Amino acid sequence: MTNNSIEDMGRAGESEKPNTNWRDYLGFSKDHKVIGVQYMVTTFIFFLIGGLLAMIIRGELVTPESNLVDRSLYNGLFTLHGTVMIFLWIIPFMAGLANYVVPLMIGARDMAFPLLNAIAFWIIPPAGLLLMSSFLLPGGPAQAGWWSYPPISIQNLSGRLLNGEFIWILSVILLGISSILGGVNFITTIVWMRAPGMTFFRMPIFVWTVLSAQMLQLFCLPSLTGALILLFFDLSFGTNFFKPSQNGDPIIYQHLFWFYSHPAVYVMALPAFGIFSEILPAFSRNPLFGYRSVAIASFGIALVSIFVWVHHMFASATPDWMRILFMVSSMLVAVPTGVKVFAWTATVWNGRLHLLTPMLFALGGVVMFIFGGITGVMLSSVPFDIHVNNTYFVVGHFHYIVHNTITMAIFAAIYFWFPKITGRMYAEGWGKVHFLLTFIGANLTFFPMHAVGLQGMLRRVSSYDPRYQGWNVIASLGGFLLGMATLPFIANMVGSLLQGSKASDNPWHATGLEWKTSSPPPTENFEEIPVVNEPPYNYNNRSEPTPEAVIQE
Repeated sequence: MTNNSIEDMGRAGESEKPNTNWRDYLGFSKDHKVIGVQYMVTTFIFFLIGGLLAMIIRGELVTPESNLVDRSLYNGLFTLHGTVMIFLWIIPFMAGLANYVVPLMIGARDMAFPLLNAIAFWIIPPAGLLLMSSFLLPGGPAQAGWWSYPPISIQNLSGRLLNGEFIWILSVILLGISSILGGVNFITTIVWMRAPGMTFFRMPIFVWTVLSAQMLQLFCLPSLTGALILLFFDLSFGTNFFKPSQNGDPIIYQHLFWFYSHPAVYVMALPAFGIFSEILPAFSRNPLFGYRSVAIASFGIALVSIFVWVHHMFASATPDWMRILFMVSSMLVAVPTGVKVFAWTATVWNGRLHLLTPMLFALGGVVMFIFGGITGVMLSSVPFDIHVNNTYFVVGHFHYIVHNTITMAIFAAIYFWFPKITGRMYAEGWGKVHFLLTFIGANLTFFPMHAVGLQGMLRRVSSYDPRYQGWNVIASLGGFLLGMATLPFIANMVGSLLQGSKASDNPWHATGLEWKTSSPPPTENFEEIPVVNEPPYNYNNRSEPTPEAVIQE
């Protein structure tokens, strides 16, 4: 983009201020920016609920005996914790963030289907409330884990049609419908609504990752929806699709479930990789190394991830030929992923690093992702996977990805785009406190799980051998610290929103189109659709961020 066009866009942003107010965020709006904020605030509330469930779980595991909650409630707690964190926190939050910034990044005025966009969001609050209401049922919530394997999940012990498992199935189906609507909208918007000159290889990497993630959603999610419908029939209407006592096959459910639910990890992780690819260049003042390779690697990850689902089933009577095939395909994911890690490393190498809060969360997320990736390669090996199957090693690895990588990326994104969304600056000091507590708490919580898993401690149980207690006390203390870490974050966001210093249009001196308009952006984003004529991440000879001038202490 030329300097003149940038200046014109800046003046346009100043001339057309946003006319939204707080009431718009409580109603049915079709503005992609309002919908994005609605997504992010709603899902953060569910994040707090899921975190509270996790703290109760860690409280139970402080001692070897089951003495805090009864076993059935414990099963319900970890079932809903996993469900909430995946289907009501990470996936919809990433959809909300993409809702806000993708149209700005590609120079569009809105999403392709604004009404569909609003409907996709408004499915989420009732689905989430429905899921949480299962605690009020006589039999309690679902207790079969977030994967809901039969035959455990089809044991209708209450004899009622309205039971916790039924509520779980209905909620997840509704959330899947929301994701499908969002996927259609994102793909259409990115493919057809880019500004003039915004070729595919001029799109920011975050847009590439959203596009690849949403294509995964549309291709793989129907498998989960079909599996849940069949599971509901077995649970409530006496069919025998998955009942082994009636010649049903529960292994088929595992195939249908993991055909979506392993790619779902990349539906969550790919946008996180895109966030790292936006923040690391901005705060190292270096262009993103190997931009085209990183963009293509996003589709490479999405493509390979479709063919790895059976590595979750190595202990499920899987034939040897299938084990070998999927072991190799699972290891292949490390190739395009390694391309990204190499590019991030090369980007910050010899850069002029500015260790502000977004950069700290991005660097922390990348470091912990490397560890999570190493343990993931370990788990793709058939002998090792069988050895640690159903132990806390798997739990530790999974949380190094979904929390220590993806949630860290989400916090990095919140701090990075907070000035653009609100027009206010956050308090940098409190941001760093939040990072420090989160980084320490995350490692204290999830690293010990690898040790007890290697020693043989089973997951999904509320009591355990006393020889594992030491590591569990450390993990529980880390979990409580993670819970406390959200307090300075909430105080920072609320206080900065109400009384934070005014943000300039581009406090980070970043290069994306979203930074070329006002903070917050006007109603239709741009007075005139911009024309793009230069590649992204052109940080050569750019001004450096001046944190003393733009961030309130």
